[in-house]
Amino acid sequence: YGKNSIKFLRLHREGKKHFVKEVEVCTHLRLTSPQEYLEGNNSLVIPTDTIKNIVLVLAKKNGISSLEQFAIDICNHFMTTFCQVAYVKTYVQEVPWQRLHEDGVPHIHSFICVPDGIRFCEAEQCRNGPLIVFAGIKDLKLMKTTQSGFEGFYKNEHTTLPERHDRILCGELFCKWSYGECKDFDFDCIWKKIRECILEAFAGPPDCGEYSPSYQKTINCIQMLVLSRVSQVQVIEVVLNNTFYNVVDMKNLGLTNDKEVLIPVEAPYGSCACTLGRKKFFEA
Repeated sequence: YGKNSIKFLRLHREGKKHFVKEVEVCTHLRLTSPQEYLEGNNSLVIPTDTIKNIVLVLAKKNGISSLEQFAIDICNHFMTTFCQVAYVKTYVQEVPWQRLHEDGVPHIHSFICVPDGIRFCEAEQCRNGPLIVFAGIKDLKLMKTTQSGFEGFYKNEHTTLPERHDRILCGELFCKWSYGECKDFDFDCIWKKIRECILEAFAGPPDCGEYSPSYQKTINCIQMLVLSRVSQVQVIEVVLNNTFYNVVDMKNLGLTNDKEVLIPVEAPYGSCACTLGRKKFFEA
């Protein structure tokens, strides 16, 4: 049981310069006894309102140096404070506020919400067990207008999809990775590096791009690049929800439409997913 959607803004001031972190937190606990379920005995139950207040107090006292560290702080607090807690799991996601710049100069107290992917993390711990940390990015919308195709796929009497060697590749990406047992990582630096890997693998070189024969291959390229460059990542999951565009037929309007005006297909849409990890992690 636990408390979902604990939303708040943490404002930190350094002189005239302000820093903000707006987050949503979900914290769930499992107790050492199920007596509240089986017997209606609530003597060990920490009220969800108390859980909410603890999260807010930790934000006030500790600040939010990184999402991962804040999730770790929450797990540590419940494990060290309440002997009846057997397991704690905390999910934290961030509202993507970025500092506003005017003529290249960063503003001291103004921000803009930029929807270029939502950062999130999870931390979980069993009593007498290791603290496990996950992190990720979701709702990251990506598109490239060429260097993508889909050919040579299986066909039967139900197949109507034509082969394409030049199409728009567009989708909404979800990516989650595991650090394994928690260590003293620079979580902010790692998150930014992984985001850069995602963008690089998706797009290819800026002057020419890189051909993608399928959404599946693009997902694998993202995972392989992350695992090759970020040694702290043990397992990475990527889901790409596809957005398709149909070329508008303008013959009746007396126009030739050479893939210049397209309409998105709202539903149904495709989805591709893959989880990839280091061999030593699965062997362990």
